[in-house]
Amino acid sequence: MVDMDSQMFGFDAPFSAILVGTSGGIGNALLEEAIKAVAANTVDASGHVFAINRKKQPSEYPAVTSLTADALNEEQLAETVATIKGSLQQNKFAPIRLILVAVGSLHTSQGTGPEKSLRSVTAHSMQEIFAANTVAPALAAKHFLPLLPKSGRTIFAALSARVGSISDNQLGGWYSYRASKSALNQILKTASIELSRTRPEAICVGLHPGTVDTKLSKPFQANVPDGKLFSAEQSANYLVQTLSRLTAEHSGQVFAWDGTPVPA
Repeated sequence: MVDMDSQMFGFDAPFSAILVGTSGGIGNALLEEAIKAVAANTVDASGHVFAINRKKQPSEYPAVTSLTADALNEEQLAETVATIKGSLQQNKFAPIRLILVAVGSLHTSQGTGPEKSLRSVTAHSMQEIFAANTVAPALAAKHFLPLLPKSGRTIFAALSARVGSISDNQLGGWYSYRASKSALNQILKTASIELSRTRPEAICVGLHPGTVDTKLSKPFQANVPDGKLFSAEQSANYLVQTLSRLTAEHSGQVFAWDGTPVPA
């Protein structure tokens, strides 16, 4: 279970962080956790947070730089990387040791929800869901992982979902969402192998945040057990505690909010 005494994502020194997709409920709550973590070091205030969204979201915190980039636009991602590199050098910020990717989608832009049967599957909806849940995190890994230092503990984590587990699929349905999260988990596993060759202490994982009380989850909350519907703040806090306990031996896996592994 979650160790509520864990601190600072498990880092014992000042660090900077990149968060991709902080406009949603969980993403914004993770941003708040990252801000608290980098501010927790009173001896060295060099920690900084770079928050990246499709639309710029100004922050009142001096330790946060808000940047604008579409996670599916590689030119914008490359420009963002250059900006972060320049800021790290110019301001002498602590190195990037944490990258959190909270982009993803349950519904299409037309408001179509998860498919209940194969009759509802369309090429357009599958492509859109895969773009948000699989392609965007993969591109974030491609562009931001090189910013991690080659020594010391580092983390790259992306929001996944338990329904992405193939062996745990007991109910069927949700074709595009399930498949896109399964594909994301494979991306993370493969990236973890590549990452280990140059950064042996790096951690690359997926995170299942549980069922979070947001507008998108409202239609699916009826069957959630008592005590298992979380606020965004609860979920983010649990995820932080889970990340705090991970080591490089856990890299390539997916973990639920309570720290238990999600089967492949």
